[in-house]
Amino acid sequence: MNHVLLLGFALALGLRHAADPDHVIAVTAIAARTRRVLPALWLGVVWGIGHTMSLLCVGTGIILFNLQVSRHVSLSLEFAVGVALIAVGLLNLKPADPARARSEDARDSERIPIRRALFVGLLHGLAGSAGIALLLLATIREPLLACWYLVVFSLGTLLAMALVTTSIAAPLARATRRWSDLPQGGRLVTGAVSVLFGTWVLYQIGWRDGLLTAWHHLAR
Repeated sequence: MNHVLLLGFALALGLRHAADPDHVIAVTAIAARTRRVLPALWLGVVWGIGHTMSLLCVGTGIILFNLQVSRHVSLSLEFAVGVALIAVGLLNLKPADPARARSEDARDSERIPIRRALFVGLLHGLAGSAGIALLLLATIREPLLACWYLVVFSLGTLLAMALVTTSIAAPLARATRRWSDLPQGGRLVTGAVSVLFGTWVLYQIGWRDGLLTAWHHLAR
């Protein structure tokens, strides 16, 4: 029974993890460049796949080799997430190419957002509140149970992000049929939010949490 409760907690934590603001903002900004629900859903799934890949790698290290993730490394990864948020936002703020916009349903034009979603998912799997899951993982004494905990947490995160992305993309897709200028406006708004939030993350991690000041002391 205790094992069932633990796995249930892993699922709940995974579902909750997907709703972190940096996750939702990043995936929404990436998905804003598509007008269709299924491609947006796929972007959420790809983000979840990237998140799962990195989390499984680190989790396996914790289970098999008692890997310790230092605070400095953790902060550096969170700082990288802030940089990624700014980069994704700036891409949305960049003026759209009319020729590219006319072919945005083509397969080639959909590969770039997919790669972005995968990369951002990989970063998110190593940073943020995933550290809470890894910290709890280190306290589980049974390796097999620890593996199941990690798998259930990852599946919960993947499922939740797919649902979040779909819930955002579906109404936007319907609204786009009525207002043709909405996609461009959506890209600008999500891009601006992503840049602002990424800047806030850099400030929090770099100065409030002392990552950049620590680098300065090390350099001296």
